[in-house]
Amino acid sequence: MLLAPLVLAFQTGGGTAPPGGGTGGGTGGGTGTPGGGGTGTPGAGTGAGATTPQGPQQRTPTQGPQQQEFRRPMFLSGRLITEEGSPPPESAVIELYCNGQHRPYGYSDSKGRFHITLGQQPAMIGADASMGSLNDAFGGRNSPFGGMDSAGPAGGVTERELQGCELRANLPGYLSESINLAGRRLLDNPDVGTILMRRLGKIDAQTTSFTSLSAPKDARKAFEKGQGQNKKKKFGEAQTSLLKAVELHPQYAEAWFELGVAYVAQKRNEDASSAFRKAVESDAKYVKPHLGLLELSLTSNNWDQILATSGSVLKLDPYSYPQAWYFSSLAHLQLHHYDDAVKSARETIKLDRDRRFPKVHHILGVALANKNDFKGAAGSLKAYLDLAPNGRDSEFVKKQLQDFEQRAKQE
Repeated sequence: MLLAPLVLAFQTGGGTAPPGGGTGGGTGGGTGTPGGGGTGTPGAGTGAGATTPQGPQQRTPTQGPQQQEFRRPMFLSGRLITEEGSPPPESAVIELYCNGQHRPYGYSDSKGRFHITLGQQPAMIGADASMGSLNDAFGGRNSPFGGMDSAGPAGGVTERELQGCELRANLPGYLSESINLAGRRLLDNPDVGTILMRRLGKIDAQTTSFTSLSAPKDARKAFEKGQGQNKKKKFGEAQTSLLKAVELHPQYAEAWFELGVAYVAQKRNEDASSAFRKAVESDAKYVKPHLGLLELSLTSNNWDQILATSGSVLKLDPYSYPQAWYFSSLAHLQLHHYDDAVKSARETIKLDRDRRFPKVHHILGVALANKNDFKGAAGSLKAYLDLAPNGRDSEFVKKQLQDFEQRAKQE
């Protein structure tokens, strides 16, 4: 049976955010039914329409309606260790996960130790961390954490808010075990113990650049100033500082990357692309500018370009960036590479621990349908509807599902 190719209207709502901050509005577009010859209705993508609403918080037996909850900062410390018994080779980002949503709170040091405070505004890690793990991009980071993100008199955290929360470390090439924070009391020992980091495989990606070691003092000073200005959203001032840094040290890959971040924030995408490419030329293994180029490529419907930029990330590190596999699957599907679309979609599902890309099940289903595997296609669409029952394209997908189930019965 000959099937019409997928037609998926790809769009990013609201423009492009600075790398690491996520793309506004999420990925739109519905998925056309094989043989239907048409374009689907707008899809849930990875934006707000694809998420499952969270139910109301449940009271624990010890929290009666009149019981007062104390809100105060909670200090936590611990240590990261690899399977070899040594600290990770690079500083890892310590992140708090609550009900599948996450926020960075600090770094580990050279000995793997970390110290963070919940209930205060997290330190401005900024692009240095968020692009080290662009896992936050395309899914968003602005999620509710109750009082845990507050500062000032109302700051602090209650024991109830820690239900469904855990602590993890984020380092490309490694899979972190988790520390469950449910049941932890405010006056407990702050030492949460040791978090084991398991190496996923050999990777070439680096989240810092060796070119920074050779930067002269004045260039480093200008870079640090510009990086701080980026974090404070003073992007015009950051641009001036970072241009000075790369003028003093033309091979300063991290400065070129930060300059690209400043350009993206000012919607100067061509200049941003040029800065990211300068960073790649200076240090090809420095992964952050590759991720920046991937995000910029999403503003177009150039599927060959999207495939190339996602491929450059995956070549450096195929384990740490599920969003690169996700957009690889999407590009392969649009280019009618159905076998590759299936492979990339399945890799996305395997690595997407927090299920931030439910749309990938829809992509997988249509790719399988184009390979005449209607039974597998129907199963994938059911998985998508389970994860995103209120998606903007749910009614359309339900009709696709009925079509695939009928074809499966005919076979």
